[in-house]
Amino acid sequence: MSSVIAVTADDLALSLEHHLMRIVASLEAYGHVVALVPPDPADPVRRRMHTLRAALDADRVAIVPVDLPPLAGALLVEQLRQLANTDLGPGVLAGAARLLSHYLYSGALLGSVAKLDRIDVPVGAHLKSLVPGRHFAALAHPEPYLGVADVTAMPSGPSFLTQLAVATGHGVDPGWVKGALAQAWRTQFTRDVPLPPDSASWWGTGRLVEFVAYIADVGVLYQVVTSVRRDTCGWCGLEVIGDQCLFCSAKVDGRVRTPQPVVVASNSGSSIRSSGSTSSSGRRAIER
Repeated sequence: MSSVIAVTADDLALSLEHHLMRIVASLEAYGHVVALVPPDPADPVRRRMHTLRAALDADRVAIVPVDLPPLAGALLVEQLRQLANTDLGPGVLAGAARLLSHYLYSGALLGSVAKLDRIDVPVGAHLKSLVPGRHFAALAHPEPYLGVADVTAMPSGPSFLTQLAVATGHGVDPGWVKGALAQAWRTQFTRDVPLPPDSASWWGTGRLVEFVAYIADVGVLYQVVTSVRRDTCGWCGLEVIGDQCLFCSAKVDGRVRTPQPVVVASNSGSSIRSSGSTSSSGRRAIER
């Protein structure tokens, strides 16, 4: 059983001592901590987490960089917390963060692309952005996409069953996302969630509706993760997926795993063995 948290800019508001106490409390309660951090090594949030891990001198904290927009990162944390209730060990759970990120379709409906620097913005799009009332559909993951939001030109969506999480900022009507996009992507359910505090800075504007198509059924998530080969880390003994143990950093082998296609045709409940409960720390990433 592991505690899964998203380390965000809000954590920098805490003193180093207070943050350390929270990590220690999670380790005592759950044994291991999987922390999702920004991908930039120089990011102050990621550096703070490495400082805490070094201070603890413990290999029970896995620091996993994920290159996802804020809402997608929050949904990934939620998925991992669900899987932490199953019989998956901490090493597998940490590796699942990278694996499951491939199944998130993350984007935003933007009122302006003038300050968007996460994906390439052609000059023509900048000019169109000056036209009042013009909105843009942008995808950051799994493949970048940018186009005028229109029912005749939809970004490619997932080929498997998903739900759609929608977080509305200000100044943009979510109707295109909940209507045309949800229908084109054949999403089974639309879920309204709060807009993460970092979304406006990530997308370059507060005039947005952020959305993520994601697998909501924990049974399907479990099937995806358990379909990947598992190995035992020769250093710390944890069962892991991937070519490196994310807790002790030891190399497992030279093979690189690729995500397997989702073959489940429905999201009906699946029976899996469960033990314990997930941590409530970091839940603010999706609930605040």
